[in-house]
Amino acid sequence: MPVQRLNHAVLYVRDVARSVDFYAEVLGFRTVAEIPGGRGAFLQAPGSSNDHDLALFGIGDRAGASQAGRATVGLYHLAWEVDTLGELDRIRGALQDAGALVGASDHGSTKALYAHDPDGLEFEVCWLVPAALLGADTGMRTDPLDLPAEIARYGADTPGGVGVSVPG
Repeated sequence: MPVQRLNHAVLYVRDVARSVDFYAEVLGFRTVAEIPGGRGAFLQAPGSSNDHDLALFGIGDRAGASQAGRATVGLYHLAWEVDTLGELDRIRGALQDAGALVGASDHGSTKALYAHDPDGLEFEVCWLVPAALLGADTGMRTDPLDLPAEIARYGADTPGGVGVSVPG
């Protein structure tokens, strides 16, 4: 059987408690296990059936910034998927309030927000256009995201994702 989806991500961070607070406050993750002494934490996304979706391991305040994509190879970002455009809009507000939002793109079949965590690690939060609504105008691209217009087009509560049927 082929790979189905990303099960979890593991990040090295400067301060585990600070990162746990960020992912809890902004994305609603909850801590399911901790490594004593602030050395690590395992977080679960709301509604997830994974034992953890994100693990954080602390390496200390003197750690340098990631040079991935600038001076070294490495991971660019991870993408977390949400069920509705209404939830994407709520997260947009939380990211703005946290000063973490760095971009918003319409990729045709996905509507995406880009943000930085407290260590400057980039992540994406996205909504997938339901398969039944994909058309010629939803091909892969990168345009500015007009989230209110997308909500008007698809509805704030329409479930996203491949294979999702749209109530008619």
